[in-house]
Amino acid sequence: MSDLMIEVKGLRVTAGSADGDVVEIVKGVDFTVKKGEVLALIGESGSGKTTIALALLGYTRQGCAFAGGSVRVGTADVLALDDAGRRALRARTVAYVAQSAAAGFNPARTLMDQVVEPALLHRLMTREAARAKAVELFRALALPDPDHIGDRYPHQVSGGQLQRLMAAMALITDPAVVVFDEPTTALDVTTQIEVLVAFKRVIKELGTTAVYVSHDLAVVAQMADRIIVLNGGEVQECGDVDQVLDAPEHAYTRALLAASARKEGQLAPGGVSTEAADVPLLEIRGLSAGYGRIDRNGNPAVRVLDDVNLSIARGSALGVIGESGSGKTTLARVVAGLVERASGSVLFEGQPLSAGLRGRTSDQYRRIQLVFQNADTALNPSHTVEEILGRPLAFYKGLHGAAARRRIGELLDLVKLPASTAARRPGGLSGGQKQRVNFARALAAEPSLILCDEVTSALDTVVGAAILDLLRELRRELGVSYMFISHDISTVRAVCDEVIVLYAGKRVEAGQRGLLDQPPHHPYTGLLVDSVPALKRGWLDARRNVDVATLPPLSDDAVGTGLCSFRARCAARVEGRCNTTPPPLRTLPSGAQILCHRSADELKLLQPLRGVA
Repeated sequence: MSDLMIEVKGLRVTAGSADGDVVEIVKGVDFTVKKGEVLALIGESGSGKTTIALALLGYTRQGCAFAGGSVRVGTADVLALDDAGRRALRARTVAYVAQSAAAGFNPARTLMDQVVEPALLHRLMTREAARAKAVELFRALALPDPDHIGDRYPHQVSGGQLQRLMAAMALITDPAVVVFDEPTTALDVTTQIEVLVAFKRVIKELGTTAVYVSHDLAVVAQMADRIIVLNGGEVQECGDVDQVLDAPEHAYTRALLAASARKEGQLAPGGVSTEAADVPLLEIRGLSAGYGRIDRNGNPAVRVLDDVNLSIARGSALGVIGESGSGKTTLARVVAGLVERASGSVLFEGQPLSAGLRGRTSDQYRRIQLVFQNADTALNPSHTVEEILGRPLAFYKGLHGAAARRRIGELLDLVKLPASTAARRPGGLSGGQKQRVNFARALAAEPSLILCDEVTSALDTVVGAAILDLLRELRRELGVSYMFISHDISTVRAVCDEVIVLYAGKRVEAGQRGLLDQPPHHPYTGLLVDSVPALKRGWLDARRNVDVATLPPLSDDAVGTGLCSFRARCAARVEGRCNTTPPPLRTLPSGAQILCHRSADELKLLQPLRGVA
């Protein structure tokens, strides 16, 4: 058919297992995509969605091989091409936007040099023409200062901006097909809207055919025309977005939708009673922290946290939410002893914690564990999972040999991984599997407090829901507590008892998790809540007119003065008050405390104005 851009027939991909057997991971997959259509591939980690998407570029991961079938993109028979033919296909006919933009850019080269590189490698235009086209794409993708942003280096732009720059790199060759592989998974909610709106607009304007890989059903509902549901390397269901989301035919699709509903917080968090606990497990008072040399007044060169207060009871979970750059990860690192505080105190079971690891007891070191956001950099790629989990068992528990192997099996079972995973290395695991190994390593120490830094951001809906169930189960059985850092508000709703909201290092709101469900909120909390994608068509289009500004750093005039750092983005600001007087601490009807000049009644009246000025 002349209107077909992609035709996949009987695609089979195999992979070698640890014991030398060959395992079929994609099992006879068939689908077509019309010109200008957006097809979404959804499913759990290991379902084959990324493997199938990469097949459109004629590429398989290390250890995998094409075992049968055909892949046609336009007039090209992809699997029949030689190496030179596949190199010519990639970027020019089929382009790829990866999940981690940070890993896709060379930190030593300017952004412009890297964005124009595909056009120059394929000799499609001169360098001057490529630079001019890149600027046009920067403008179309709503990047700030499009004429000059290309002169920056990767570390000088935000994560959302870097993701859009990767899209510009993919689109500069005018490819017929673009593969988007989980491009917004690691982004906070406001940045995600910004990126999705830009992607959707450019795809429509250029008439690009796209394949969108995701485990986020709410995102898929905004981006795709059709959905293919995958499980175990096989197609379970294929249909229009409305049909798949509203009237799913396959039981597995219904299970995915049910897991998504569970993630939205329809299950209440399960904890242990803390009524008898007089002393919090963790208490933070007046914490200020940052990076660089601390001056004689206790101020770091770069201030990230300013006067933060919180407490976590035994067996409870505290959610910490905010955009990238709000100070969430720095807060966890201060508690873990990886970043020294500039001022304030941190108490663990009523006892002061040393600012650094050197001054802490071995028991304190064991009982506070940090699960890092990026499992790719947290796990040693040269070690097997057994070696990775065996190290904390030997260090904290003195376990070796058969006893250690038994415990490793129990830990893998806890995080829903098969025992055979122990013999594999991180490179042979999916992103979700690596994150579960990362979590199992923390559990090996049998901690009292786990600092969870975006631990479900890389997980698909079903596995993410299983991890949330695990967190609740551990709280009930072991009384373990969590500081749960996330940009995913629905996950915080599902896991946490209490929530604090950070903006540019300041605690702007704190209270029970119900504060996320019912306004009024602090204006910034309202922006975050309104930015969570809804599982319905058209939601993103309704949000197009909301201009989400970039999160500014904690401004110099806010440090020490106590002025509201959100005022530049706040539609509810009061000129003459917000820019001259520190906001008072108010208590809302929900019991939440906010830093704001507006009263609860005023915030209710201003709900239609909530957002960005």
